[in-house]
Amino acid sequence: MLLAGLRLPAIWRRFSSTATTTIVTKAIPSKSHLHKPLPDSAFPKGYILTGLHCGVKKKPELLDLAVILSNSSRPTSAAACFTRNAFKAAPVIVSQEVLQSSSGRARAVVVNSGCANAVTGKQGMEDAWAMVRATDSLLPNPPSSSETLVMSTGVIGQTLPIAKILAGIRALGPGKEGILGSTFEAWERAARAFMTTDTFPKLRARTFTINGKEYRMAGMDKGAGMIHPDMGPPAPSATSAGQLHATLLGCILTDAAVSPRSLQSALTYAVDRSFNSISVDGDMSTNDTIIVLANGAATAAEEAEIDEERHPEAYETFKQELTAFAADLAKLVVRDGEGATKFVTVTVEGAPTYKDAHRVASRISTSALVKTALFGEDANWGRILAATGSIPLSAPLDPTRVNVSFIPADGTAPLPLLVNGEPEKVDEVRAKEIISQEDLEIKVELGIGSESAKYWTCDFSYEYVRINGDYRT
Repeated sequence: MLLAGLRLPAIWRRFSSTATTTIVTKAIPSKSHLHKPLPDSAFPKGYILTGLHCGVKKKPELLDLAVILSNSSRPTSAAACFTRNAFKAAPVIVSQEVLQSSSGRARAVVVNSGCANAVTGKQGMEDAWAMVRATDSLLPNPPSSSETLVMSTGVIGQTLPIAKILAGIRALGPGKEGILGSTFEAWERAARAFMTTDTFPKLRARTFTINGKEYRMAGMDKGAGMIHPDMGPPAPSATSAGQLHATLLGCILTDAAVSPRSLQSALTYAVDRSFNSISVDGDMSTNDTIIVLANGAATAAEEAEIDEERHPEAYETFKQELTAFAADLAKLVVRDGEGATKFVTVTVEGAPTYKDAHRVASRISTSALVKTALFGEDANWGRILAATGSIPLSAPLDPTRVNVSFIPADGTAPLPLLVNGEPEKVDEVRAKEIISQEDLEIKVELGIGSESAKYWTCDFSYEYVRINGDYRT
């Protein structure tokens, strides 16, 4: 019997009258607890922002335009990591050009959701630049060259309703500055304006200390489907063409003062260990972008910017704080994966290199067979092993040294599945108990080195298919 109310493709409905397969569905866990109010004092100094509805999305209650401005008296450093997909969307190309021409200085970010502005040709480039110029005009002492980075997310292959977007940006201009703010409500509105199929706004903040001085960092991101980022520093531009919809965007803001080159270096390191280590469905987007602004608003005017060569200890502290914060934001994307019922950490240890460990963890995390077994709560560890062995490594893999185990999130004892290449007599009841939990860890020990890596992934459910089967409708 098919579950009443489950939307099925026509071809499935055609055969359903004679089918005997029973589809067993289960509720998608609520994600509402992952978003909570934060005190206004939690956010970094020197930023004003908001989110509003300008008409990209059909429903007026859905926010679809975010504007973020730095009003610090100090220069604001900017860094970004962009998708390595050969088919980059117009906002990716434009933001790369802004960063390159400004030598890593930018004071604003403008984001629209509901339309990715990808595979939009010359018109898409013109629209992205129009968004940049309109937002530049909102900055104190408007710049002679662009200081705005732009991001877009939504359906690929459609042009932006650019007149509506520009009207929304201009609504924040002279005499309307009060719409922009620095309160939790302002930050939350901006985070909501990032959302597409997300079920909650992904907003976090933290305080950290460098050399006895307190700084703040806050950020927001979005993403629930087409999530398997591979991002790097700005690279030469490419033309756009793409897939169905897009994807992962993030913006991190801090009131620390960091030199542009060091901010980029820290972000590249952090992204490799956070956003480049998550997967919902194994599909890389044309629009993936993570931006960081460091405006120095918590730093005295005479203090130098943190630089990795001149201040190595301070830089290392900042890099680690940024990496941990980026990981927190990245995990929220996986937890909100389309149709996801489980959050799974994949840990690979004992690899010859970090790259080896990361590639194996990625392969396990993207295996459709592993992900469907997780949804079905079937402890089919052979699929994990098959995924592990499919990756060529920099040193030969010795199957007799490989261990696989499930690590429960509740702190109880791990469950060995494979020890030194020999299968354990697995307690299937205990295995199902572990795999039935919303959070669990899969641990693979290769036994041929000392490097390790983590990946965060989720399961594949019937709901994932439903969401993506009729995404554009």
